[in-house]
Amino acid sequence: MKRTARFLIVPALLLPLVCQAAAAQENRLPSPAVAAAGQDGVQRIEIVGGSYFFKPNHIIVKANAPVQLKVVKESGLMPHNIVMSSPDAGMDFTVDLDDVPRVISFTPTRQGRYPFYCTEKFPLFPSHRENGMEGVIEVLP
Repeated sequence: MKRTARFLIVPALLLPLVCQAAAAQENRLPSPAVAAAGQDGVQRIEIVGGSYFFKPNHIIVKANAPVQLKVVKESGLMPHNIVMSSPDAGMDFTVDLDDVPRVISFTPTRQGRYPFYCTEKFPLFPSHRENGMEGVIEVLP
């Protein structure tokens, strides 16, 4: 293979990753989403995960009231998950995202801001979290 051909193939392979990272920046919501409480008192909200984004990426819930996150992955081949490791606040889960929605249930017990993120990573590339696939659940009194 000629040397110039090799230099053209590498940028062509990286272009989709650069475009996905740029798209992730566009998908960030400027304002937080408040989980709506149903008549049963459960706070519910849907989260979509995709090419380096969660939508919404800032969620507000109330402490000591049950929460149900309905999580789903946008179509595509790239694997994603959602991870939250805040057991001291009643929120500790790791769930693979799929085209079929899954429900994560928990009751936040402590006021504060708690991160959630995707831990997927391709070899030699930044993790999905490093590319912006993260968010925060803000727990209010």
